Amino acid sequence: MEERDAPDPWGATTLELFERLATALADGDAAELAVATVVAVDGSAYRRPGAKMLVDADGTTLGGITAGCLEGPLVDVAADVLAAGEPRIETFDLTDDGDGWGLGLGCEGIVDVLVEPVDECWREPVAAYHDGDPRTLVTALDGAETALGEDLAGARSVVRPGGTVVECNGRAEVPAEILDRVADHARARAEDGSWSRHTVSTADGDVELLVDGVRPADRLLVFGGQPDVRPVTRLAREVGFHVTVATARGAQAEESAFPRADRVVATHPTDLGDVVDERTHVVVMSHNFVDDRLALKALLETDAPYIGLMGPRERFRRLRDDLRDEGVTLSATDRERIASPVGLDLGGGEPVEIALSVVSEALAASNGRAGGRLRDREGPIHDRPATE
Repeated sequence: MEERDAPDPWGATTLELFERLATALADGDAAELAVATVVAVDGSAYRRPGAKMLVDADGTTLGGITAGCLEGPLVDVAADVLAAGEPRIETFDLTDDGDGWGLGLGCEGIVDVLVEPVDECWREPVAAYHDGDPRTLVTALDGAETALGEDLAGARSVVRPGGTVVECNGRAEVPAEILDRVADHARARAEDGSWSRHTVSTADGDVELLVDGVRPADRLLVFGGQPDVRPVTRLAREVGFHVTVATARGAQAEESAFPRADRVVATHPTDLGDVVDERTHVVVMSHNFVDDRLALKALLETDAPYIGLMGPRERFRRLRDDLRDEGVTLSATDRERIASPVGLDLGGGEPVEIALSVVSEALAASNGRAGGRLRDREGPIHDRPATE
C-alpha cells in the first residue's frame, strides 16, 4: 500500500516546535532559526498571543500562527531578522483589503508578531520544557530608551515558577526594577501556561511587556496493548500530548507496535502510579477486567487529573463495586476526574472515530474545558486575559 504524505509542518504542535528548538540548540544550528510569536491581537484572529512558529533560514516553516494568511510574509520578515541578528515586531492589519497586509483576505483582526533569532536565551526554557518544568518569558515589546540609551524593545528575561530570574546570555534583559513590577504575573503564568500584557511606567517612559507562560506538554498515559491503542496514541501525539503506552504484558511492550508513542513500557497495573503525575492524563483500555481494576485502584492514589475508562457503564459499576468491597470508596474528586464510558459523544463506531472521541475528551480535560459545542459557548471562544 502506498504510504500517505507526512504530516503538514503547518500543523506542528508546541511539543514539536520545542523538539526542533532542542535539536537546533544541541547541533549548533540555532543561528539559522527564527521564532515568530503572536504578541497582540486586536479583533479576531486564528490564534492568540503566545502562539509560535519557527522559520528556518532557507524559508521552511514549522507551526502556524494564522490560517495561512501570514506565513509567507513572515518568511520574508524572518530572513531580515536573521540577517540583522536583532528581534523585530511586525504589525499585520488583516482588516485592510487594499495595499496593506490584508492582501484582500478580508480577515477581522490586527496581529502583532515578534520575530526573533534563536539565541542562547532560549536554551534554559527549552531544556526546562523537556524536563517537564514551566518557565515564563518576559519580553519588552516597546518602550522609551533608558537613561543609558538602551532600547528595551526585544529585551528578554526568563523566570522560573518560584520567581528566580535566569541569566539570559546574548540578549538584553528586562531591567530588574521593571521585572519586579510583573513578578507575581510571571510566576502565575509559569504555572498555568497562559499569557498577559502589561504596561509599566518608568521615569524614562512606558514599557510594554508580554508575559508568556511556557507550560510543558501534558502527558497521556494509555494503559493497554491491543490494536485499538494505536489510533489513540497517533491522534494524541498529533494534538500535542507526550504519549506513553503502558502494557501489563511484556511481550507487547515493543516500540515498533506503537510507533507514534514517545515511550512504551511494560509494567504491572499496580505500579502505574510510578509513571503518573499531576500533568498525566490516563486512558485505561486493556480490555482485561482484573487489570483495569488494579490499574484504577493504583491511579486513585495519584494526582492524575483525568482517568478515562474504556467500556460500558455496567462494567464501571462492577469495577466500582469490587473496589468498594476492598474498602476503596470513590471521593467527589475521584468521581469528577473519572470518565466512564470514556470519550465525547461524537457518534460513529469506526476505530479511528472511537479514538478521536477518546482523545478529544482527554484534550478538553487538559485544557480545562467540558468539550461542548462552540456555538453554545457565550463570549469569545478563546480566553482573553486582561491587559494592564
